[in-house]
Amino acid sequence: MPRPVILGIVGDSASGKTTISRGLVRVLGEESIAHICTDDYHRYDRAQRADLQLTPLNPGCNHLDIIAQHLQHLRRGEPILKPVYRHQDGTFGPAEYVRPGRFTIIEGLLGYHLPEMREVYDVRIFLDPPEDVRRRWKVQRDCSRRGYTTDDVLAELDRREADSEQFIRPQRHYADMTISFLSPGGGDDGTYLDAELILGDGLPHPDLTPFVGDRPDGLTLRERDGERVLRIPGRIDPELASAIEEAIWSRMHFATHLRARRLGEFTVATDLRRSEALALVQLLVLYHLVTARAMVALGGDRARVDTDAAAAV
Repeated sequence: MPRPVILGIVGDSASGKTTISRGLVRVLGEESIAHICTDDYHRYDRAQRADLQLTPLNPGCNHLDIIAQHLQHLRRGEPILKPVYRHQDGTFGPAEYVRPGRFTIIEGLLGYHLPEMREVYDVRIFLDPPEDVRRRWKVQRDCSRRGYTTDDVLAELDRREADSEQFIRPQRHYADMTISFLSPGGGDDGTYLDAELILGDGLPHPDLTPFVGDRPDGLTLRERDGERVLRIPGRIDPELASAIEEAIWSRMHFATHLRARRLGEFTVATDLRRSEALALVQLLVLYHLVTARAMVALGGDRARVDTDAAAAV
């Protein structure tokens, strides 16, 4: 039995981690996926953190050594007994027995903090929306689902800022793709946010240059500070988006059974929306996952080029 393929999705609170992973689950099937949130490995509950004046973004506030051990177990196809953190009230629940799936998604704040954690992943994603967009998403989520007031959320964001800068954002340098959703005009509900992807050198990305041009509703690809930056407009021409999807799927001829119409969906409050840019981002992540799965099934270990040493310099 081939080992599981491991996807990391790392980013600050309310950066869109769950939105990305939900589309992948819809396509790959819940029966094929195990989902682990590293936030479950907090060392202290919410009341204890308040007494200690620590934020959950601080590495010392998390059992990173246990996360690293559990990631190694999952990569070998072994089950784990995972802790459970209840975001609703900030307490811990009973531990959960988890078996790795064919694809295992590891999502959270500090998934790339230690070298022994980073080496486990086949694909590494980092989500890095602009702060004004992330703050808006966090207010919407925490007020509607976790019982906070707007003032509570904004005050907590300010309190966490130093730890975000020191511990969370530097992890982007270890990602195969750094993904930002941008609102060029401001005030967008999410349906037409642009997607900007920094394409790292750790994995070979599909060639999208035939679709790159100067049209405002098309793809752009440019160099910025030594990095390749792909821009997908939120109002991309639907026919062009469909052609790009076909081109990516053609590179995944061994996974045509996964084709679905449910990529790109997200919710605003209780309303279901769809974004062409989000669908293409999810499809690019899916491309790397099924490519890694094919390589593992053929007896290979990974497609990754080790760029961590250069990133750490």
